[in-house]
Amino acid sequence: MSRKQKTAAARIAVLYIPLFIVLALVLIPFLWAVSTSFKTIPEFQSETLHYLPQSLNFDNYSYVWGKSGFSTYFVNSVIVSSLSVVVVILLCICNAYALSRYKFRGKSGMTLLLLGTQMMPVILYLVPLFSVFKTIKLIDSPAALVIFNIILQTPFNTLLMRSFVNGVPKELDEAAMVDGAGRMTIMCRILLPVLKPGIVAVSAFTFIGCWNEFLVAFTFIQTQRKFTIPVGLKTMIGEYSVNYPALAAGSVIALIPPVILFAIIQKHLVAGLSAGAVKG
Repeated sequence: MSRKQKTAAARIAVLYIPLFIVLALVLIPFLWAVSTSFKTIPEFQSETLHYLPQSLNFDNYSYVWGKSGFSTYFVNSVIVSSLSVVVVILLCICNAYALSRYKFRGKSGMTLLLLGTQMMPVILYLVPLFSVFKTIKLIDSPAALVIFNIILQTPFNTLLMRSFVNGVPKELDEAAMVDGAGRMTIMCRILLPVLKPGIVAVSAFTFIGCWNEFLVAFTFIQTQRKFTIPVGLKTMIGEYSVNYPALAAGSVIALIPPVILFAIIQKHLVAGLSAGAVKG
């Protein structure tokens, strides 16, 4: 075997085979869910295994979207996730700018504290916040989910946004100050346009985290019409039986917004992650 052939074989073994395995592990469950969503219940329960549906049956999608209230769950998730993303982005930009540009006592401790919050399980927040929300009458309100998402998503995304701000030269701030610009002007007119890839990356991670949140919504929301998509999927699991084709159809619908989001912003997301890796 020549040296060129050995290099090609090593490249296949080290690069392509692991990528193929990972891709298969990711795609096979998704493709199986899509296939199941088009099957009828008798076809799914048949003793003969069918990898593909015998016909494209959209009854499961019409049932999930129209009769099971999934359209309401979908709208609730969009509202909660969108509001959470807007507030988290605003907080993260201000926090990241302060940690990156200002020198103050306790700055290192604040950074460690933000990092330490990521080591705490979500369930640890539920009991105290449930008591707080019950006192201020926010239980069974979408506002409770938005507030919890802000609390949960802000620390990590602040640190992520700070890496983007660190990649912006301080000389831009100094030049603007020489021209008489204040801090708010610098943030709005100079920093925000430069931070576009970082804002896109943080928005994507925040949206996915809020969109997939189940435990919080299941704990704080009690009225069915206020459920989000993850809780709505849970309600489709009966005590004695499960309509798996309809459940698969609901899962596919739940995947559509994240897939579209990443398809639209993938270029900005890659650029943002690369920019965030710059040492400031």
